[in-house]
Amino acid sequence: VEVTGLAGDGRLQGTARRIDCDLLAVSGGWNPAVHLFSHAGGRLRWDRRAGAYVPDRAPERVIAVGAGSGTLALAGCLEEGTEAGAAAVEALGFTAAAASPRAERRAPREDRLLWAVPPAAGRGWDEHFVDFQRDATAADLRRAVAAGLKSPEHVKRFTTIGTANDQGKTSGVVALGILADLLRADMTQMGPTTYRPPYTPVSFALLAGRDRGTLSDPVRTTPIHSWHVAHGAVFEDVGQWKRPWYFPRAGESMYESVLRECRAAREGVAAMDASTLGKIDVHGPDAVTFLNRMYTGDFSRLGVGRCKYGVLCRPDGMVFDDGVTMRLAEDRFLVTTTTGNAAAVLDWFEEWLQTEWPELRVHCTSVTEQWATVAVVGPRSRDVLRSLAPGLDVGAEAFRFMDVRDAEVAGVPARVCRISFSGELAFEINVAGWHGLGMWEAVMAAGEPHGITPYGTETMHVLRAEKGYVIVGQDTDGTVTPQDLGLQWMIAEGKGDFIGRRSFRRRDTARGDRKQLVGLLPADPGERLPEGAQLVASPGDGFATPMIGHVTSSYDSAALGGAFALALLQGGRERHGTTVYAPLPWGTVAARVVDPVFYDPEGARRDG
Repeated sequence: VEVTGLAGDGRLQGTARRIDCDLLAVSGGWNPAVHLFSHAGGRLRWDRRAGAYVPDRAPERVIAVGAGSGTLALAGCLEEGTEAGAAAVEALGFTAAAASPRAERRAPREDRLLWAVPPAAGRGWDEHFVDFQRDATAADLRRAVAAGLKSPEHVKRFTTIGTANDQGKTSGVVALGILADLLRADMTQMGPTTYRPPYTPVSFALLAGRDRGTLSDPVRTTPIHSWHVAHGAVFEDVGQWKRPWYFPRAGESMYESVLRECRAAREGVAAMDASTLGKIDVHGPDAVTFLNRMYTGDFSRLGVGRCKYGVLCRPDGMVFDDGVTMRLAEDRFLVTTTTGNAAAVLDWFEEWLQTEWPELRVHCTSVTEQWATVAVVGPRSRDVLRSLAPGLDVGAEAFRFMDVRDAEVAGVPARVCRISFSGELAFEINVAGWHGLGMWEAVMAAGEPHGITPYGTETMHVLRAEKGYVIVGQDTDGTVTPQDLGLQWMIAEGKGDFIGRRSFRRRDTARGDRKQLVGLLPADPGERLPEGAQLVASPGDGFATPMIGHVTSSYDSAALGGAFALALLQGGRERHGTTVYAPLPWGTVAARVVDPVFYDPEGARRDG
């Protein structure tokens, strides 16, 4: 530590003396603990004599005395305490004792207020630490003022001073003093930043409460869960749901299991429990108007018995959720959402219905757990469904892609949709939840002659990524528009207003250098890019190379014979055919930029 004299004008004088030390104790000055007073609604004032902010106007029945009010001398503390105690006693209807303790009075000392010692010649303010928890210095305060900030609240957020777990106890007043000097303002004009509870830091463990095991968070399972457990599924948590991740056979690794499941879906038939998708019943005379305002597409042209893929956007035009909507009647739709966003989408619907469009005659009801859904996928899926529902014509012309039919399947009333999240011929069988396990077992039995294979979410991800289908929340991050994903065809400009439409006209959302969805094929098919890997345009510029994108999804593919990935890349569609690089701890991986649809780009396999 260097110690030197200080002249009356605040400049350094004399020769600096260096003192070696193991520990440096730092004081933020003598400041009354006014936090609880402020929490109670009290107002503070600057006291030049105390060099601190002290209680001023107090809320009813709150009295600050002694050191808590900025009075540090013993005599003053005793007097204020006696007066406050007597007032409290009399307020309760009692008589206070006449005698009170006394102490010798001393003349108050006028201390000089010095907020920052100027640096030595040739040195800046970067070593003048103000907040030791945030490593924020007087130089940070000077930069904030140079940027035009004047409000203590703004400066606090710019510099982070006072945001650590001491909430500015040691740095708050010092920072305000330096700020006042820089602004040539009086401390009475500054005022401390907002004090927030708790006064004493509380650990997150205490706030979180006790570990109650499975009771800490609800665990949701589908009606088919017991079958998955009995057949050795490995589970993953998706929201609060337990979903089969993959179904390993004896001695199989995850990699081998997923390749086998993918091969079954592409070459034969496979089945997946899709019951966790969110389902919202939208019912009422104004249902079409409501959906047209919420989604980017036009639902007025959707016929009864048909399905439509839809995209939801926030007012800023960024993708919020997606899913397939079925039109069950002129005034009734069944909207599906992503598993993790089911509650958020219902909340979003209700917010707009109740606060913006209360005149619309529409009711929205969550029916997620009322339905169990079995997805039957692959070239032989039509054979499996035909054997279960002999009364249902499942031919390509009679049962078109995106059709929905009510039928009896395995002796149970069912709603069957011909939709596909894999690009293969596929059907989704929806039945009442209590029939879910029976329907699954019937599908597995009917598919046994065709080698039917159960598959989990990892295989689902591989299949959809091979087709360039996005997962909201994985291939999007709140900064991605439908156009960035190549879904401009999903925007019905002629239907009228909808949430996000105005933002599509902003210059920012039309920039050519926005991050756009692309496919990546590593130069080495055996080198799988890690998800989240940053992408650069040149391999040799080291860590200073600007990042131009990142990997969002990455898998090994049996159909493609190697690894592949989806990514968001600046100006991605203009980069097709070029090479980008992923600098990784073990080396740099090169990958060719391609169209995000890797498999069956013509869509020929969809009809079987």
